[in-house]
Amino acid sequence: MASFIKEISFRWSDLDPNFHVRHSAYYDFGAQHRIEILEELGLTLRVMQEQNFGPVLFREECVFRKELKLSDKIFIHTKTSKMKADASRWSIIHEFRREDDTLCATITVDGAWMDTKLRKLASPTPEIAVQALSIFPKSDDFVGL
Repeated sequence: MASFIKEISFRWSDLDPNFHVRHSAYYDFGAQHRIEILEELGLTLRVMQEQNFGPVLFREECVFRKELKLSDKIFIHTKTSKMKADASRWSIIHEFRREDDTLCATITVDGAWMDTKLRKLASPTPEIAVQALSIFPKSDDFVGL
């Protein structure tokens, strides 16, 4: 599998005053897709709550290339671009593509796992997170840290 892919449906509330998809909606779609993928890989919110850990982001950046409109048929492609062997630190990229494969935007997030009781970075990374991220699709330019 090259990436996790999901078709996105825009809502009226996702638009800005120029009738384009508003910048913050991209981040919302990326966050939702990451959580859906983790759930699919068995790393559910319930598991994270029971084991007292969760993802934390250090950086989230979007590069906008083509405007998106309400009627556009868009697919979000998600994969990892960097990861430590123990999955303690990682980078995930989301590409927003039209059905003709035109790249419209790219979100890059850098993150890690946090112990939600101690409020510190998790060390060692919970095994279930290592397992889930090890099968997460990798980008063509993937870098092991």
